[in-house]
Amino acid sequence: MATAQGMSGIDVKAVTQELAGRLPLWIDKVYQFDTRTLGIRLNGEEHAKYQLLIESGRRAHLVHTFPNPPKNPPQYAMLLRKHLSGGKVLAVRQHGLERILIFDIGKRDLTYHLIIELYDEGNVILTDESYTIIKPLRHHRFKDRDIVPNAKYTMSETDPTGSVEALASVLCADDRDVVRALAMGCMLGGTYAEYVCKTAGVAKTTPAASADPARIFAAVQSLFAQVTQAPMPGVSEKSCEPVRLAEPDAGEVSAPPQFARFSDALEAFFPQTKAAIKKEKPKLSGADKIRKYQEDAIKKFDTKIARTQEQVAALYENYQIISHVITTLDAATKTHSWQEIARTLKGNPQPLAKKIVAFYPEEAAVDLDLGQKIKIYVHEGVEQNAERYYAIIKKFRKKKEGALAAMARPLPKKKPVRQDLAVMKKLWYHRFRWFITSDGVPVLGGRDAGQNEELVKKYMAGGDLFVHADVHGASVVIVKGKTERMDEVAQFAAVYSGAWRSGHFSADVYSALPAQVSKTPEHGEFVTRGSFIVRGERTYYRNVPVAVGIGLMLEPAAAVIGGPPDVIKSRVKVYVELKPGQYEPNDVAKKVLRILKLGISEEEGRALKGVLNTERVAAFIPPGGSDITGQHEG
Repeated sequence: MATAQGMSGIDVKAVTQELAGRLPLWIDKVYQFDTRTLGIRLNGEEHAKYQLLIESGRRAHLVHTFPNPPKNPPQYAMLLRKHLSGGKVLAVRQHGLERILIFDIGKRDLTYHLIIELYDEGNVILTDESYTIIKPLRHHRFKDRDIVPNAKYTMSETDPTGSVEALASVLCADDRDVVRALAMGCMLGGTYAEYVCKTAGVAKTTPAASADPARIFAAVQSLFAQVTQAPMPGVSEKSCEPVRLAEPDAGEVSAPPQFARFSDALEAFFPQTKAAIKKEKPKLSGADKIRKYQEDAIKKFDTKIARTQEQVAALYENYQIISHVITTLDAATKTHSWQEIARTLKGNPQPLAKKIVAFYPEEAAVDLDLGQKIKIYVHEGVEQNAERYYAIIKKFRKKKEGALAAMARPLPKKKPVRQDLAVMKKLWYHRFRWFITSDGVPVLGGRDAGQNEELVKKYMAGGDLFVHADVHGASVVIVKGKTERMDEVAQFAAVYSGAWRSGHFSADVYSALPAQVSKTPEHGEFVTRGSFIVRGERTYYRNVPVAVGIGLMLEPAAAVIGGPPDVIKSRVKVYVELKPGQYEPNDVAKKVLRILKLGISEEEGRALKGVLNTERVAAFIPPGGSDITGQHEG
């Protein structure tokens, strides 16, 4: 049954049958209302028109009206129009009982597949005839598959409800009771699994392996027949069903069965699209945004602590099982590779082997399914593994304490923005990486090999200094004049180098005079683009810390600036400090921008709209993963 979280596999089956019954259909136009929601106008026979609303990860059904589309169609909507508009829908089908809806669309001599995923975060994926992905709504790289252009889209090969034999195979291999096996292994969900058990006359506590697959299969097919051939949609406060299996619970309000089709019931049950809801949200003040951010963070910490505590409890409840797994795998790794171990266990029918659901060779660890996933390191004992989880609990409790302490402090009142706030004029060197030392000397760095070449050949003069991190893959740094703050210059060079990308927290840096820098190699050598040969004695700066500050400067002119934290924090209203970490540059840029915006008033935010944006922040994010280690008032 459909809930506020989304549709079930049975619901998808009902909608699939509803759409297939209206074939032939033709694709008219495709709309995109927000990052998750699409709409497809469909033309049928005798001038019939239909509107299919798709909210990836949640629902897909016909509606009477679409929300208002944006004035400028997003790129993904334009791509689908280009490939699909005018195409004929050859088939509408569901993959097994999974929450996957597939449209086969023919256009001229080509066939496309539009795949709508309604589970987890969901996706909408356009593929060619051979299921090679042309373009997904969202790119993802999972452990076992990639949802990116030119990758092959794959689906599970078996349908547990497709035949008596397939169902029998699933039940025999499942060590749970039959109702759980049907609900999870066969994707029926709890309500329908209990209904099937009742129809088949099988006690739901019966072990799955000993249940009669023929009786259960007949009950499943009977349920499918009701859903596809004699639907009776019903809507309650908490759910929407294609068929009404039971009377409403006491106190539950149920609407009369007045829906001609299941899509009508779904349209009445689900709230309006997120695009429409977004317009109605009231604007929050800067203080309210900070408070909401803190409250959301505390909720996340509580959730993580509770989940980790459950994992610790499960670990000790299954002490003997985990101890046996550790002992067995620890011994196996001494004589076999992890690839051999994984192959052996995947083909092992023993229940204990089936509990191992993932392998991490680089960490010598596995995931065990003990009602929930628990990561176990096989070269450590049970207590040592438990200590890892206790460390996580301790970390998030400390973060929660910090968040609560921050909430207890009164928020500083923001001063109104001055009307004469000036914006920094763009200078010639702003297209490079740059900062100004504490004693006022410009320092420039190349963003790529081309800029490295340009800095040395065009802009390095006799009175300058050439600086470079002593690692492979680093920016050429030019100091435009004499400075007493070479510690700041060295840190700048260390940040924009391969040291950051490799996750190192310090690096060695050297400097040389322009006359020592050359593109002329020795006989038999080759100098790549963006690289140089430095001859003669160099000055080294050892173990230079790798960290960068990014902040919003208002005096003498407004601008986003970046560089060594000690330099930046003295010049800005609010700044963020970064160190090498795990988050991608684009994600970090968005987080930093959000923090900087929280540090200014709404009036200042409106005045600085052209200055404070993702592009300006991203210019100072080092290549590679980053973590935000602090945020401060300057």
